[in-house]
Amino acid sequence: MDYKQTEVLVVDKWISLEEDENIQKAGMWISCGEVVALPTETVYGLGGNANSEEAIEKIFLAKGRPSDNPLIVHISERKQLSELVSHIPLIAEKFMNAFWPGPLTLILPKTEQVSEKVTGGLSTVAVRMPDHPVAQAVIKAAGVPVAAPSANRSGRPSPTTAEHVRHDLDGRIAGIIDGGPTGYGLESTVVDCTRDVPMILRPGGVTREELEEVAGVVEVDPALISDNEVPRSPGLKYRHYAPDAPLTLVEGSTAFLQEKIKEVEEEGLKTGVITVDELIQEIHADHVISYGSNDDIKEVAAKLYDTLRRADKLEADVLFSVTFPKEGVGAAVMNRLEKAAGGRIIKEE
Repeated sequence: MDYKQTEVLVVDKWISLEEDENIQKAGMWISCGEVVALPTETVYGLGGNANSEEAIEKIFLAKGRPSDNPLIVHISERKQLSELVSHIPLIAEKFMNAFWPGPLTLILPKTEQVSEKVTGGLSTVAVRMPDHPVAQAVIKAAGVPVAAPSANRSGRPSPTTAEHVRHDLDGRIAGIIDGGPTGYGLESTVVDCTRDVPMILRPGGVTREELEEVAGVVEVDPALISDNEVPRSPGLKYRHYAPDAPLTLVEGSTAFLQEKIKEVEEEGLKTGVITVDELIQEIHADHVISYGSNDDIKEVAAKLYDTLRRADKLEADVLFSVTFPKEGVGAAVMNRLEKAAGGRIIKEE
């Protein structure tokens, strides 16, 4: 898809969203089969009419996304589930009551009318209700369920600002709704509710601990723990979130990290390190940037993709990153970092 220019539509903060002409324009474009990037509370999504196979093909084409990678369908009202889902398990109802609208995607049995282009050929559909006023308003204006993967080129860090979207997709999509920076900064948690025990297929804005307060027991896809397992979520088969320079995660002391930096510099390569505020003065490399404070994992999550994109501008030959405990939101942060690094992790013995 080649557009002469992708139009950036700025949300007017001084009028109601229902009266905003740009919101209405974006909704009209989506209903007519075009694709438009829109902000959600997680990341910017690339929205297209979930009922239009032509629109779905435009999403895949714009992103360069593999066709077996299912899309998440976004709704603004629960009544829209009737055209998407054949049956809602009791546990899904409980999760909806607890976390919708919000950063939680539920895997549910699909109706026959949901295209396999949306589901990647699966008999299930991924659905969520975003907790962002602009996203809600655009979906309502479109009048259709909106399929919306992250609005970036496949493999790149997900976008948390309209400028990130423009950098990746300018000339490839009809428009971008600029609603300012997103909130959580990480994609939604994906939970399979078609099983006897719900299973997390992708960690995200809702933690396992929070889910277990509702469900009692929640399993985690073994592929999130072991590299020897095949992911149940097809999209996780692919490299994601990666900056241009090769990234390696370093688990250990600052002294151990400094040793690894020195080894690379002795080869004549320029080094870049992504760390936390508390360690930024202790690390010596060609370039050092920070995710934020080690004491605020939610801040780290919110800044993660922007930081990975800033790392691209360092002109480093090799990138290193610190790691975080896999607890709470840290599980989602580390999932994204491990994907960005392509599994390259060095651990201090």
